[in-house]
Amino acid sequence: MRIGNILHFTEHHRYYIYRDFSIGSMDLKVLQMIYQPMVGAAAASLYQLLYHHIPTDQVGYSQLESQRRLFLSLGLEMNEHGRRSLIDYASRLEAVGLLQTSRLALPHGEDTIFEYELAEPLGPEEFFENQHLTMYLRDKIGKFALISLRQEFVSREPDELAHAQLEKENISIPFYELFSLNTHSVDSELEQALSEVAPSRQTARAIPDSPETAGIQYGEIILRFPRHSVNRPFVERLRGDQKQLARLNYVAYKYNLNVVDLCRLLDEDGIFSRGGELMEEELQLRANQLYRQDRKRGDERERKLAKMAVMQQGDVEEDMPQEHAVQAENWLEVPVQLAGRCDKAQYNMLMRNEPHTRFLARFFPGAVPEWMERVFERIDLNYRLPGAVINVLIHYVLGEKKSQRVSKTFIDAVAGNMLVQQVDTFEKAVSYVREQDNVEERRKHTDTRAAAPRASTQRTRGSRKPSMPIVEDVPSGAAPTPEELEAALRLARKLDGKME
Repeated sequence: MRIGNILHFTEHHRYYIYRDFSIGSMDLKVLQMIYQPMVGAAAASLYQLLYHHIPTDQVGYSQLESQRRLFLSLGLEMNEHGRRSLIDYASRLEAVGLLQTSRLALPHGEDTIFEYELAEPLGPEEFFENQHLTMYLRDKIGKFALISLRQEFVSREPDELAHAQLEKENISIPFYELFSLNTHSVDSELEQALSEVAPSRQTARAIPDSPETAGIQYGEIILRFPRHSVNRPFVERLRGDQKQLARLNYVAYKYNLNVVDLCRLLDEDGIFSRGGELMEEELQLRANQLYRQDRKRGDERERKLAKMAVMQQGDVEEDMPQEHAVQAENWLEVPVQLAGRCDKAQYNMLMRNEPHTRFLARFFPGAVPEWMERVFERIDLNYRLPGAVINVLIHYVLGEKKSQRVSKTFIDAVAGNMLVQQVDTFEKAVSYVREQDNVEERRKHTDTRAAAPRASTQRTRGSRKPSMPIVEDVPSGAAPTPEELEAALRLARKLDGKME
């Protein structure tokens, strides 16, 4: 029972009991011999006291009463010491699963009511299958006493039957072979009456508009919130505001936040307005940032642990994994980087069976770039893609000689697309790569056909400058005689100043 202020749990507060079971002789024996050594005699007495608030032949709710009755029945003083004792007894019952305590706030008032919902004790077989309860009982009474106690709840099978090899056949008659119901008539009045008299639980206690919740109560928040914080008065206003608490719990559930993380966010500037209203959009934004940081650290921690495990097992000789054959219809072309080093069958066998770290190193003459190692390491350890699928992804990115693909963004996008399409085998990965290549070819063909009409249109429109005629060197008339040619040469020498 979580009570932040002892004045919030007094003998003046009212309470009621709810249970939907009855205790038999076996349950009484379990309570006395199993649960009582764990919780103590006082807590066991409190359980039976609460149980008898409702007649033993009925289930449902008890009447509203003052908690003064509990104090007087248990012999507790009505002071701080008595209240802490009652809280301790109830907490022990809650810890072993016999009690659930809730606090209900009445509308238009500051009074609160406590609900004690009793749970049925576990049967002997179910109890001893629960490991942490069994271990705690062993710590209380000892190992040999625990073994003897378990034997007291079991009646053994006769030896004549236990050691015999018997064949068991079920010859019981089911209900529908012996009895028949009149299914043609439906008595709606009977169904309505049965539902009205049933001790159903109140649905008003459920938090509205909150399908999922982190289960964080106001008391947990205010207990861990800094006392001298500027936002402390605003957080204290959340008490009794079920809608705001439901929104906080939804944000905590959505981004996997615990109480400490939620208190840290509520203590930051800008989460509350000047009037004390919760800024939900800002809270979601900062919760998302915190979630992404935690996820990044978790991924890095997971990769480091995986590396440490590999290093610790490096000296241990492991059995070689089974080698898988590749059918000819699933072969991919050998990339240029590996041409001449292996044929198509060998390349596809390597891609199908080799670890992605070794397969990636084959595409580089030296060391693999560090950023690329980290990208494929994250795909392997965090995305959990199979090794053969990662090798096909390496072929698709590095083996087709397209430089625009060699980027962290492109590799991560293709890996995410494979996850969405559930590409989890080598054959599915090959089909995925071929489909992507076909899509690119169709896109290129479409772009080429669209560019051809544009070029022809530009030729038919004509140019703004007039077309200039081209002077062709076409001979006209008869060829010159030797005399005419000699005369022309003399004239040329004369003009050059070379005449004698």
